Amino acid sequence: MNNAASISSNFWEFREPTPQPNQDSDLLAKFNFVPGLKEILLLRQVHALEHATVWVLSETAQSNFSSAGSKSSTAIDDESLGGLSTEAGFYLYGQVNPAHLRRAVMTALNRLRAGEWDLALHPRCGTNLSVAIALTAAIFGTTVLLSPREPLEQLIGLGVATTTVSQLAPDLGTLAQKYLTTSIPFNLAVEDIYETYDFWGHPAYFVQVRWH
Repeated sequence: MNNAASISSNFWEFREPTPQPNQDSDLLAKFNFVPGLKEILLLRQVHALEHATVWVLSETAQSNFSSAGSKSSTAIDDESLGGLSTEAGFYLYGQVNPAHLRRAVMTALNRLRAGEWDLALHPRCGTNLSVAIALTAAIFGTTVLLSPREPLEQLIGLGVATTTVSQLAPDLGTLAQKYLTTSIPFNLAVEDIYETYDFWGHPAYFVQVRWH
């Protein structure tokens, strides 16, 4: 598998310990008194499945494109697709054949469980943007406080801050996805997939899941 790995140095290689099928269920059993814990664990697993589904659909689109006469040796992220995760499932945005979506969801789930953990990471994830914004605010604030008050020095400091963020944010965002906002969906069962509208009235497919 070379798609998600092509946008990072396969951070999953350095994960210790290796994700285990019972890791989240054991955590829930030990700390079931913590309010909202199950919902957080569900959301992390759904988030991983959302990313993996987008990757699989992108692979399908790339395969169809290649079979039409254009070949590429690198994985292509289909930017017409997007997603939004909730603890009940995820919204999938974009023009998708329902049968292809259903197949992609199950393929993504099986591949994640089989060890293709890099599918859980995605470069267009909102986590990356959140990390970039937080990092920009922190570095810019520090630069303003420590730099001389002259406009030229402040401008140089801003440039340094921007360059630093552009270098650090992608990898830090990937790490945040890996350790904080996603988890391998060992406890998810797909209940239904149907057309609907999201919270803001945008058309989407909803992949409904449950904990099992």
